[in-house]
Amino acid sequence: MAEETAQIERERKWKMPLFVFFKNVRNVFKLDDLGLEILSIAFPAALALAADPIASLIDTAFIGHLGPVEIAAVGVSIAIFNQVSKVAIFPLVNITTSFVAEEDTVKRITTESQKCDDIEKCPVKNNNETNKETTNEDSQLDSSESEKESEGKKLEQEDDLKTSKCKSSPNVISSPEKEGKLKDERRHIPSASTALAVGAVLGLLQTIFLISLAKPILGFMGVTSGSPMLVPARKYLTLRAFGSPAVALSLAMQGIFRGFKDTKTPLYATVIGDTANIILDPIFIFACHLGVSGAAIAHVLSQYLISIILLCKLMKQVDLLPPTTKQMQFSKFLKSGLLILARVLAATICVTLAASKAARLGSTPMAAFQICLQVWLTSSLLADGLAVAGQAILACSFAEKDYAKATAAATRVLQMGFVLGVGLALVVGLGLQFGSGIFSKDKHVLHIVSIGIPFVAGTQPINSVAFVFDGINYGSFDFAYSAYSMVMVAAVSIGCLFALFKFYGFIGIWIALSIYMALRTFAGIWRVGTGTGPWRYLRGKTVS
Repeated sequence: MAEETAQIERERKWKMPLFVFFKNVRNVFKLDDLGLEILSIAFPAALALAADPIASLIDTAFIGHLGPVEIAAVGVSIAIFNQVSKVAIFPLVNITTSFVAEEDTVKRITTESQKCDDIEKCPVKNNNETNKETTNEDSQLDSSESEKESEGKKLEQEDDLKTSKCKSSPNVISSPEKEGKLKDERRHIPSASTALAVGAVLGLLQTIFLISLAKPILGFMGVTSGSPMLVPARKYLTLRAFGSPAVALSLAMQGIFRGFKDTKTPLYATVIGDTANIILDPIFIFACHLGVSGAAIAHVLSQYLISIILLCKLMKQVDLLPPTTKQMQFSKFLKSGLLILARVLAATICVTLAASKAARLGSTPMAAFQICLQVWLTSSLLADGLAVAGQAILACSFAEKDYAKATAAATRVLQMGFVLGVGLALVVGLGLQFGSGIFSKDKHVLHIVSIGIPFVAGTQPINSVAFVFDGINYGSFDFAYSAYSMVMVAAVSIGCLFALFKFYGFIGIWIALSIYMALRTFAGIWRVGTGTGPWRYLRGKTVS
């Protein structure tokens, strides 16, 4: 009785939504089924996500040897390209992962249910029944008892078939030839086709936008006609724009594979593409004397290589040509995509304005800001691997209405994210302190970099948790809250940016960015901790 009372008290404790963040905190490193599932998705995803920023870091290191003007120019161009890509493409990637995971899960459940129905209709017969029949022919004395025993065994077998989710006996399993055909059969996922179609259009629009408006956009970022950064920045941005369709398609396909909980294939493609980029960089920049243009060409070629690899892999698994356009669910993508677009726009404005303010300080502070920003984003994006894992697992769990697993997965990835952030803070702090010389030899640039180190390193735990909360929101299909909360966070952060920049300059920019990430984290804690929206079940409420 005492044990039952203690169990009830424990259950009551965790029904308070805010306490859910500390549930099973001792198991954060436990390699149980959930832990292994998270790591199997998160680790390859983190490597794939970090690969492109790492390639950009290597670009920065090569270009840094051309001079502070070149590195500052490329820094502004990369900031523009990345922010435009986030606005145009990232909403597509995020909703694709959730929708593909949901559709794939629903189809799997439907298929299993059909198999269950087929098995229930099939006569179940095994060796025991055959032996019984043979025994009945030889002995008529125990016929009534044998018949009762046979019926009992048959009922037990039918119950076992139902409770084991249709793990059928050898007599019911289809032939190896049929199994092989089922494995080779491509999946019909309408969201995958929609994602590729929308991605191709968005990529072309991004190319046109960046090429036609390169100079005005650079002017908005502080690179005016009289700036020495204008010519190299415009060259780099224009050339990178030709790679936009490849970037859009590759990211859309990565979203599809994430929905299948397959993050190894995107990693495989990304590593090959970025390795090619690293090899081509010194060849085009120094051997061919193309400078910043060579860096852009190398990056574009690597993106097309990644897209080709992913497309070849995807065509083997998914039917990319649905029978009718009605199945492509454009309205579903548009509705959720607009919400995520609003969120991404709000987030983009904050980072873009920060880069714009740094550019107005001159080429030397901008070069230092670019180095700090690239390290800040690269290290923080490692937590995005956990966000991807959380999103994929949560989307499947909510589709199955398995809320216990949804809670366990959300808390585990958040706890892992915080631990990862603490580790990153130490690595980034020490790495920048002693290794910033690989990005620039200019002592003035390095001095300003040293000023930004406490902010870049100190915000890592907050950043990691904030990124993980993004994945949790998308996995629970909480797109509306994610959008509205980010708009509010951005409004406050932008106000802080203008005020702090006016009084503290470079340091003020980083204080504002720190406030921005802290508010993002608070918004995520508030949603889950209050048990609202899709997390109503934490308060015992029904989830529609």
